[in-house]
Amino acid sequence: MDNKSLIKSALEARKMAYAPYSNFFVGAALEATDGRIFTGCNIENISFGPTNCGERTAFFKAISEGCYDFSKIAVVGGINSGAEKLETFAFPCGVCRQVMLEFCDPLTFKVIVAKSEDDYEEYTLAEIMPHSFSPRNQKLG
Repeated sequence: MDNKSLIKSALEARKMAYAPYSNFFVGAALEATDGRIFTGCNIENISFGPTNCGERTAFFKAISEGCYDFSKIAVVGGINSGAEKLETFAFPCGVCRQVMLEFCDPLTFKVIVAKSEDDYEEYTLAEIMPHSFSPRNQKLG
């Protein structure tokens, strides 16, 4: 899927976010290497610990359906949930980046942060998570 279509899916997912405490609504669209798209939104909880980010929601949906190979993710986020123009890029938090590292090659997996379908930036996972700790760091056996 092209980046603009993936961003559009993330913007649609953002509309489903449940963010009554932070008022920061996030949508994500994760593309598997086989072309399937898994969307996610952030889901907050008053005690904050059980809160789940949009990126992890998309990953967990994919993994729960047996998909483990991914090529890129589009992430959008901002205050309020309507169709307003987003003012800033919403980068994945550290926990989400760590989950991405568990399942993705940091040199080839792309992270797209967007304000709109036409206003976005693209990075590799390695660029947004340098000097990372991942399964590739383990020497087992």
